[in-house]
Amino acid sequence: MSEPILIEIKEGIALITLNRPDRLNALNFELIDRLMAVLDAIETDASVRAMILTGAGERAFSAGADIHEFSGSVRQGANIAIRDFVRRGQTMTARLEAFRKPVIAAVNGLAFGGGCEITEAVHLAVASERARFAKPEINLGMPPTFGGTQRLPRLAGRKRALELLLTGDPFLPQQALEIGLVNRVVPHGELLSAARELANRIIPHSPLAVGGIITAVTRGLNMAIAEGLQVESEQFAALVPSHDLGEGINAWIEHRPPLYRGC
Repeated sequence: MSEPILIEIKEGIALITLNRPDRLNALNFELIDRLMAVLDAIETDASVRAMILTGAGERAFSAGADIHEFSGSVRQGANIAIRDFVRRGQTMTARLEAFRKPVIAAVNGLAFGGGCEITEAVHLAVASERARFAKPEINLGMPPTFGGTQRLPRLAGRKRALELLLTGDPFLPQQALEIGLVNRVVPHGELLSAARELANRIIPHSPLAVGGIITAVTRGLNMAIAEGLQVESEQFAALVPSHDLGEGINAWIEHRPPLYRGC
């Protein structure tokens, strides 16, 4: 049996590939659990400064949850389905959203259901011109369960999100760009190079500052502005005694490139 997750680390960037191409990279329990383990390892690996997440094969980023698998949990009742399926998926997307190293989705094909919810949760996303998005859970008689009812309205606005959620209609990458689901759309053959280029514009900066910005934005989006400003202040305060902040200021004054250590 092949590994459900492939990982390649090169020049500070971890390329993570969802590897079930014969099932359109459907998110079964094993794949989700393995992805969570990979995130744990990357989080403590100082050599990794950014992560790109993509799908194996030419057809899909991820077509969503593995319906054959989670239907078994549904048949056992709400408590089992929530434990095995909903919590597992919500924990995964929350982990991606709060991860303190930048996570960039390179959407190479279908991003339906849970695949779209991963795209909603990660910090940045680049889409191939061949990408297709959808919120098709309504066709199964259910709402999205990995955070789609909450994150998509925050990205796209209530009415645009509800149209996508209530119809299940697929939409093109240009619409995903217009509603803020992705940062850019590129020719298919340039997808990974575009994602790497974006990562390489981030990783020269202080990893402490990068993590602080991600945390402040992620937490602050769900708060009143006064509370969000307090989170912003706390993230700055944590950097005050660090080498990186002092080095950044000194390098600017001395007109030289900074040498960050992440401490």
